[in-house]
Parts: sequence; structure tokens; C-alpha cells
Amino acid sequence: MSTIAIIGAGTVGIRVARQLAAADEIDKLILGTRHPLRIKSLSRQLLDVDVEVIAPGRLPDVDTVVLALPPGGHAKIAEEAVSQGAHVVSVSDSVSDIQELLELNSAAEKAGKSVIVGAGFSPGLSCLIARHATSLLDQVDEVHIARMGTGGPACQRQLHRARTKEAIDWNDGHWRKRPGGSGRELVWFPDPLGARDCYRAALADAILLVPAMPDVQRITSRIAATRRDRLTGWLPMLRRPHVDGGPGALRIEVRGKVGQRYQTEVLGVIDQPSAAAACVSALAAEWVSHDNLPRGVWGLGMLDDPLPWLKELSLRGVQAATYEGVSNR
Repeated sequence: MSTIAIIGAGTVGIRVARQLAAADEIDKLILGTRHPLRIKSLSRQLLDVDVEVIAPGRLPDVDTVVLALPPGGHAKIAEEAVSQGAHVVSVSDSVSDIQELLELNSAAEKAGKSVIVGAGFSPGLSCLIARHATSLLDQVDEVHIARMGTGGPACQRQLHRARTKEAIDWNDGHWRKRPGGSGRELVWFPDPLGARDCYRAALADAILLVPAMPDVQRITSRIAATRRDRLTGWLPMLRRPHVDGGPGALRIEVRGKVGQRYQTEVLGVIDQPSAAAACVSALAAEWVSHDNLPRGVWGLGMLDDPLPWLKELSLRGVQAATYEGVSNR
């Protein structure tokens, strides 16, 4: 039986708590929030598990810590958790958070703990699908990820900033930095969302996929944006973010060879980004608590076999599908 702390009780954090409360091998949840009174009603609804609500302060002694906080400062909390003997699952999609978390690899390996980074919608689910898609080809040359939709208010603010920041792509063995908002491309997402214009942004998918795919020539990521998104991207958000920013979608395209034939595989998924992110992070927290996942700091795209994860996510309602027809790229 495990004790798990969920630090952050926003849209994703609450969904994670509901998922973990239904897990058989978790006997206690600790919910960390700056507004404890707001989630008292939630704690009373989680009848199948012992629940404790705490305010910010020293991390409690637990088996696993899920960081569902807004972007910023995840590495500092993760370092504290590892030093106390806990595994860590971070939902942050911030490039700076993920780069700082990756620097904790030596400390995590020395402590014999796992720190799973980017365990959300994208990166996270996108990395699992991309990793699986590469197994469909004998030789992989390119991986292209596009996403649309956002999770809760913190996710919406993060992606609002990301659209104007420098994008990082992998090209012919080198990192290439390009202006955010450049590289317009029409991307077809699963129905009923359809075609959307997508642009470069400060997205972390490539950072987590390159270590697992060093021989791939190109890895890129883009995000859907409207004309208003582009015009207001340099300004503070002009209106209050929605409680949940869905629906959203992912489109992952891989190019390479099967035998001597050049081939393109396209996979996609449509879901509420906050719900899908919560499923991914809750599953990561459950499985890392079993102490049978790799030690050190890693992303889900670095797994040798993503199929068990994708199958379990499918059982929980997060299902990826293969596109049929001719690629638009």
C-alpha cells in the first residue's frame, strides 16, 4: 500500500486525486494546496481512501509526490522529495521546468528513485504515442507533433506565454532555435476538430524525445493558434482563463522506411487535455509506487515499450487511433 502526495489542486490535480482514490494499492492521499478550504468538499467525496489536506510547507513523508502545480519551481520541490526518499511525477510542460528536472538525474539515481517528467498531455501522452509510432517503421527519419487545446487555467497561461517564446527543434543532429509563432502549417486533427493552423512555440516534446531517438533527423512540435492568439500573444491574457480549456487533440506523424519503401504513419487522439493529462500522471504515480520503473530522471518517450501504458490508458478512456489516407505534409 502506498501514500501519495498531490501538490497542487487545480483542474489537473483534482482529476489526479479522483483517479488515484480509485486505485486498489493506494491507502492515503495528501492534497497540498494554498487554499485548503476550497477542496474540503473534494476530500469528503474520496470515500475509498484516507485523505489529508495540507497547506504549503515542508513536504510530508510519502512514497510518491505528484507535482500538479502551475509551471515554475518543479525542480526545487522534486529535489526535496527525492532527498526524502520519494518518487516524483511532474505534470509541467514548461521547457525551463523540464530542463531543470533533467539536471536532477544524478541525485535521483544515487537515491534509487524515479523522477518522471512531462507526464501530461503534451509532453506525456504525445511522447508515448510517438514512441509507439516509431516501432511501426524499420528506420525513422522524422517525428512531428502537433497539439491543440489546453487544460486548466495554469496550462492556458503557460501556453499563452509559450507561443511567443523561442521554439526548440531537433534538426540533423543539432538543436535549432526558431521564433515562436513562425512556421505556420495546416494540420488535420481527428474529427470533429478538423484542420487548424499550427505554429512553433516553446514546447518540450523534442527535448524529451531526442534522448530516446538520437538517430532521428528531425523532431518538431507545433501548437494550434487562432489569429487572435497570435495578435494577443505578446500581451497579458485579456480575459480570465476557462476552468477547463478542452476539447483538445494530438497528431503525431513519423516518417521513415519499412524495408526499402518510404512510409509515413500518423496517429492521433482527441480528448479533454486536463482529463488525459490526469490519466497519464495518475498512471505514472501508481506504477512508480510499485518500485519497478527505471531510476533517474526520464520522460515517457524514453520507455523501451510504451504499449502497456497505452493499453492501460485505453482502458481508462484515453484512446489513440491511426489515421488512414494520405498525409497532408
